[in-house]
Amino acid sequence: MPFVISGLPLAVRILLAVAAGGMAVLAFAPFSFYPIAILSLALCYALLSGSGPREGLLIGWGFGIGLMGFGIFWIRISTHEYGNMAPWLAYLLTALLMVVAAFYYGIAGALTARLSAGARLSGPLLAFPAAWVLTEWLRGWLFTGFPWLTIGYTQIDAPLAGLAPITGVYGISLVLALCAGLLWCLIRRRGRIRYAALAGLVLIWLAGTALKGIEWTEPDGAGFRATVVQANIPQSLKWDPDTRISSLRAYLGLTRERWDSDLILWPETAVPDFLHEVEDSFIRPLAAEAREQGTELVIGIPVMDREVRLYFNGLISIGTVEDVYRKRHLVPFGEFIPFRDWLEPIARVFEVPMSDFTAGDAPRPLLRVGEHLAGASICYEDVFPAEVIEALPEAAYLINVSNDAWFGDSLAPHQHLEMARMRALENERWLLRSTNTGISAILDHRGQILGRVPLFERGAFSAEVQPRRGATSFVYLGNRLAIGLAFLMLALSIPYARRKGPGEAATQLWRNRKE
Repeated sequence: MPFVISGLPLAVRILLAVAAGGMAVLAFAPFSFYPIAILSLALCYALLSGSGPREGLLIGWGFGIGLMGFGIFWIRISTHEYGNMAPWLAYLLTALLMVVAAFYYGIAGALTARLSAGARLSGPLLAFPAAWVLTEWLRGWLFTGFPWLTIGYTQIDAPLAGLAPITGVYGISLVLALCAGLLWCLIRRRGRIRYAALAGLVLIWLAGTALKGIEWTEPDGAGFRATVVQANIPQSLKWDPDTRISSLRAYLGLTRERWDSDLILWPETAVPDFLHEVEDSFIRPLAAEAREQGTELVIGIPVMDREVRLYFNGLISIGTVEDVYRKRHLVPFGEFIPFRDWLEPIARVFEVPMSDFTAGDAPRPLLRVGEHLAGASICYEDVFPAEVIEALPEAAYLINVSNDAWFGDSLAPHQHLEMARMRALENERWLLRSTNTGISAILDHRGQILGRVPLFERGAFSAEVQPRRGATSFVYLGNRLAIGLAFLMLALSIPYARRKGPGEAATQLWRNRKE
């Protein structure tokens, strides 16, 4: 029956939306069943079809709760196990974040329902993709941004990944939601519309496959041998003064085994002391040793400006040249307190070491490493595509250092690596990623993993890295193309929402008979 889903009680539709959102988590790493993303979005639209804005809000919110509930539950680990928060409070705050993040999907649901009323095709093909992507984009920057689980990441190994160098991850989300709308039309419509929907799906996926064969950048000179090291220092010991010497010895041991590399990368805050405190006793002797071996070292270390008494999450390069990068996009509550005047009382329940960082003010995220400039990012800076592209086209490759130990043995390290892969592909630059406990990896310019150091293992991985020059379309256009298309699609759907089409009339008649 055409209106079986829309005719279900609202509570049932909300529960189905929660299930659809939870199912979507399987499309992300480490599961990576990417077709599930289209199926879950198609089910979401089917539940929204025929709904009013209020119902759409609740259904979309339900989808978001399912997605966030299953997808970011790992935040509890950082607040409870490492933030020293009482278990009940850790669960409460995690649930609050999930509900708030899920509300963006509620906005998308309400907007889709409002603009789909009476529309045969503009709802699934214009309103739904546009509303979905615009709210994803809004979530990515409003209140410092939380762009985790953007649906486009699920396609990193799929044909739609060919769009990444042109439109970025939000463009993939837009096309993915469009594919979900076409799938809905294929199932629910008849005649020529059904055949057109099938043709549209085939053409989109063929175009994505063809685009994957295009290279937008080119090699720049000779390659070099790079190594990422992972000392696997437990988060509970990382800032313990009694274990600092043993931690540094672990990094030194891994480094000295790989002096045949041209570049060795240590993870975020690998040195758990301020730079000025260990500069003479540790950093300068290590830099001299690196120069003697002909190796560049890049190390994560806190940096203090002693004149103004501010400290930064830093990344230093030592060897033939010396340079410093200060993290520009900080983690709320983990590295700074947002809206301090309002939220200071809440923040006092956290006991996070080094949680009062200051954001760096460099205009671009570049770090000089030997003869090359590298695009630098620390921790979750690499989940903001518009910030990473600011290093291009000068950056010959990308560097990301992180400490995902905060989230234990959960989905988070796998999801974070998946996002790093998308950055490599969007910019067509090799990416070196070193983390404290995993997953450290070297990615090529297509976002493919050449090798990794698994979670909770001490080790290193080396590979020949090829610097590149030039820039993709995404570097020049950023998110403007995807978001501009989404706004255009939204505007085109508005006139259709003012009409009472046969679908809406039939739905209302079915409901009247039921009452």
